[in-house]
Amino acid sequence: MEFLDPHIHMYSRTTDDYQNMALCGIRAVIEPSFWLGQERTSAKTLEDYWEYLITFERKRAAEFGIDHYCAISINPKEANNKKFADESLLVIENYLQRESVIALGEIGFDEISQQEEEIFIKQLLIGDKLQIPIIIHTPHINKLEGTKKTFEIIEKTGVDQSRIIVDHNTEETIELSLSYDVHSGITVYPNTKLSPFRVVNIMKKYGTDKILINSSADWGVSDPLSVPKTALEMSSNGFSQKEIHKVLFLNPNNFFKQSKNYRSLE
Repeated sequence: MEFLDPHIHMYSRTTDDYQNMALCGIRAVIEPSFWLGQERTSAKTLEDYWEYLITFERKRAAEFGIDHYCAISINPKEANNKKFADESLLVIENYLQRESVIALGEIGFDEISQQEEEIFIKQLLIGDKLQIPIIIHTPHINKLEGTKKTFEIIEKTGVDQSRIIVDHNTEETIELSLSYDVHSGITVYPNTKLSPFRVVNIMKKYGTDKILINSSADWGVSDPLSVPKTALEMSSNGFSQKEIHKVLFLNPNNFFKQSKNYRSLE
């Protein structure tokens, strides 16, 4: 069976991970921009990071037959640095139109601050203007509050919901997320997010339409094989091969086909 991981941070993973992912059937990955663990010294370092994702990381994945695409953004955590965020906004559109960039993201809330909201709205409008997919991060703390506020902003700005993924949903937010015309991301990540078992229970209750499963693997305790491991959990809980293929391959593949830079795997 073939898989697509629609949210993973390979910048922080080893080349051995790519080898294991390829052996498990992962054919493509989407890597959103994320916080690197410390404050950046200037906006120029973010440009260096974007360039790395667009060029070197794509090449590293290709050595194992995996298509690597990326999403470019000012991450929610970094949005709190106003000078840094404002300077980055001046150049972001140049990177969003580069080859292998198929989305804007991840954007949204971390601390749910006013500064985060300002940068969130500005990036949301840029993505809508360019008519590209948008990946939205929901906060780890006060998740329901942050998710409600996220949808208030989506409605207020009037952006096209069909090109949006609202990510990192849990049992607390999934019903709200599925009530909109967005795609709902669910992250399988040990300890701090959801296990494959919890994800399967969500799909038993809410179905498989417009749901995307990802690993969000990074430098934390995480697993780049979370997507194929979710396939095993689905199979052991009575989901058919057709349903598994739909959620773990067709749903993300069909969503990202909205980008002109994405090469469909069908």
